Order: sequence, then C-alpha cells, then structure tokens
Amino acid sequence: MKTHHLRTHRSDENLAREGQLAWQLAAIATDPVELDDDVVDMVVNRVIDNAAVAAASLARGPVVSARSQALAHPVSIGGDGATVFGADAARRTSPEWAAWANGVAVRELDFHDTFLAAEYSHPGDNIPPITAVAQHLAATRGLTGRDVLRGIATGYEIQIDLAKAISLHAHKIDHVAHLGPSAAAGIGTLLGLDQETIFQAIGQALHTTTATRQSRKGEISTWKAHAPAFAGKMAVEAVDRAMRGQTSPVPIYEGEDGVIAWLLDGPDASYDVPLPDAGESKRAILDSYTKEHSAEYQAQAWIDLARKLHEEYPLILDEPSRIESITLHTSHHTHYVIGSGANDPQKYDPDASRETLDHSIPYIFTVALQDGTFDHAESYTPERAHRADTVELWKKVSTVEDEEWTRRYHSNDIAEKAFGGRVVIKLADGGEIVDEIAVADAHPLGARPFEREHYVAKFRTLAEWVLEEAEIERYLDLAQRLPELGPDELGGLTITAAPGSLVGAEIPTGLF
Repeated sequence: MKTHHLRTHRSDENLAREGQLAWQLAAIATDPVELDDDVVDMVVNRVIDNAAVAAASLARGPVVSARSQALAHPVSIGGDGATVFGADAARRTSPEWAAWANGVAVRELDFHDTFLAAEYSHPGDNIPPITAVAQHLAATRGLTGRDVLRGIATGYEIQIDLAKAISLHAHKIDHVAHLGPSAAAGIGTLLGLDQETIFQAIGQALHTTTATRQSRKGEISTWKAHAPAFAGKMAVEAVDRAMRGQTSPVPIYEGEDGVIAWLLDGPDASYDVPLPDAGESKRAILDSYTKEHSAEYQAQAWIDLARKLHEEYPLILDEPSRIESITLHTSHHTHYVIGSGANDPQKYDPDASRETLDHSIPYIFTVALQDGTFDHAESYTPERAHRADTVELWKKVSTVEDEEWTRRYHSNDIAEKAFGGRVVIKLADGGEIVDEIAVADAHPLGARPFEREHYVAKFRTLAEWVLEEAEIERYLDLAQRLPELGPDELGGLTITAAPGSLVGAEIPTGLF
C-alpha cells in the first residue's frame, strides 16, 4: 500500500492532476491487476448477501415505492436495461433507476455488510449500481461476470480506503459521500473507461452526493434507505455525463472552496489516505464484515452478548424488577450515535419508527436479552416494542463511552479492532453481572465467522417467504457461478417474487 497525503490547496497553487485524490482513485479503477481468489469468493458472498436482505424487504413501504418509481421508467435506448428486485426478470428499466430501486431494497433493513474506521460505510451499496450498468450494457460491450467482479472489487477498495482516512460524520456529513465516488469508480472499472473519464465521474459523483447526517438523527425517516440508493443513482448519471465529455469541479477534494475546506476539517486540514500501489491486488473487501442480525453494525456484538446472557441468567433477566440498571461501556460511536449519548428521546420511545429502533442500542440489547434471539421482523413489531416488561427494562439501559473501547474501535490492527464493550448489570439485591465482547460472532475473528454456507443459509431464510424454491435455487446457482457468467447470463442476477407474494403491498402514485 501507499499513502496519499491529502490537503487543501489555494487556486494559485494549480494542483496537478497527479496530486489530486480523485485522480489517484481513478488510477486504481484503471489498474488491470487481476483479483485474488479469496477476493473473488468474498465478492460472490456479498452478492448473495445483498440479494438476501433485499428479498426480506420487498414488501416494505420504501422498497415498494422505489420499485414502482423505477418500473415507471422505460429502458434507456443505449442498452437492454437492468432488472429490478422483486419484478419479473423480463421487465427492465433504465440502469440508474434499477440502481435506485435495488439500492433501497438492499439498505432498507440495515442488514448487509459494513466497514467502520474513521468513517462508517456499507460497501455492499456499491453492488446495485455496478450490476445495473453491467446488465444494461452486457450485450453492447460484451461484459462478463469477471467484469462485474472487478468493478465491485474497485468499489469496495475505494470506499473502504476513504473510510479508513476521512471522517465525514465528525462534521455531520452522511457517509454516502464516500459511496458516490466509489460506485463511479467501480462502474469505470466495469466498463474499462480511461482515467480521465473516471476522474471526472468521481468528481461529479462526490459533488452531488454530500448531505447532512440528519437522515440518521432523531426520528429517523424512510430516507435512511434511500440515501445510499440516491448516491448509486448519481454515480450512474455522473459516469454517463463524463463519458459524454462533461467535466467536474476540480480539484473536488483539495480546492480552496472544495469538500475538505468547507465540508470537513477546513483549509488547514490534511489526511493520509491508504491506497493500493499500481499492480497491487484490491483486497479491501476482506477487511469488511457482514451482519447476522438486522441492526446497526455496532449492535451486532451486543446482540450476541445479550443472547449469551439470556442463556446464562434466565431467572434474573426474565424479571425487570430484579434489575436496577444496565450500563454498556463502549466506543464513542456506539455511545453517541446509537446509544444514550445521542440524547435522542426517540431511542427510548415504543412508538418510534423501525428506522429509529434499529439505531437504538438500549432497545436492541433489551429485546435480545429477553428473547435470546433477534429477528429482522418480529423484534421490531409495534407489539414487541410496547411490551410492558420490555419498556420497563429498556428504560434502565444506558451507554457510556470507554476510552479503551474507543481506541480499539479506531485501531488499524484487525486483531484488536473491536465493536463491542463491557456490560455491567446491577441487580436490586446488590449483586452484579459483568461480561464483555469484542466482535460479533459472525465477524472474521468472532465465535462463528461467516463463510459461504452462512451466506447461503441467510439467503434461504430471508427469501423463503417471497421466492419460490426453484427461484431460490436458480439465483444461488447463478450467483455462485458469477466468475464464469457470460453477457447473456448477467440479467439473471435478480430475484423474482412468487406470484401473489406481494399482493396487498399498496403501490403509491407520484409524478411518474
């Protein structure tokens, strides 16, 4: 790896292309280096993972809305169009709208992969826009599964490298500002575009996808799922404009009125961004991790610890009156974003939206502690949130920041990087229960690391309610053959709902 030193520059410094981060990212996208076998395997895993969580969300309001928007648009004249999760595979739409609909389906349940460092990210959000463009242009450009793999690996590499170095949330900028550039670069790799074109697309994608974090604060709205889909849609459009010769603000990151100077750490700021050298394999996807549970990633380890405590102390934990307080000693992010440090009363409100509850560690820990499990649907129902004994115990759960857990959260050493903490349960009789967990069970260093069999099982479990068995088997076979797929098979990278399975999901009307 090499380190790119990033700082702001005055206009009269005339920063050359080679010194600009966007140019360096474009160089990664154009590097013809082949993928390592373990990277190929992991990309396939994440393609399956994305389809799994999309299947589980097909009847949810934001997904129905986004799907109906996408299907209201015809196929663009420049290709064959792209498929939409849930719809018949023969029904295609323009690729930017397929990226939109599929991006919402993937993100709706907050249930796919994650990478956490200086910034937060769900790098699986790169897959919908890259796949949509691949389907649209497969026949025209002779694209194959190998091209899709390389495009996705680029998207992961760039988003994760940016997340390792540049904090957006510290300035209340939503993390999808790293997604626009990574998806644009991934599409550039997919299509074999030149460095100048990808450079311009990255700049436009970044310029159009910066927004505040209010979408993840307080009463969290349905826009939470739409935000990354919008970034993916903007990436597709940015690439289209760049291919037509249109340019972007330059230098987008380093300019005196650019992103660093006015949206991030200011004119005197600098960052060291780790990037692969020319000819070096793109392996960042192996630093990311998926979710066993449908909740914010920082909640994953806590759910596993709560399940363990449920088994060990059933008589105590079944009765809230026996518990005086529950304190989770954890990282800065967990405390201030999904914990009591956020000072969001909605995180303790039984009437809060699902989007809010899956960002409330007091709620999530309480339910997992009482149930000994955590379900993507049942754990969030209004009935579950209003259960009297749950509300009573929920109010007793708080978080505090622990400097050591914060340090481990930000560590670049994968062996000590941690997303959990220590729980102290004070009992009414004066006793205490103390335990801790560093990483989730499904984490590569956890008790039960996710392998191909777990991704396949997750897909089967989440898809069985909406896909026929034959469709489940067809998709799993195709996805696992991704490295070998020809242009005529890329259109099969979708899931078609069983007849009648989505009946009753009200289709909203709008402008289109």
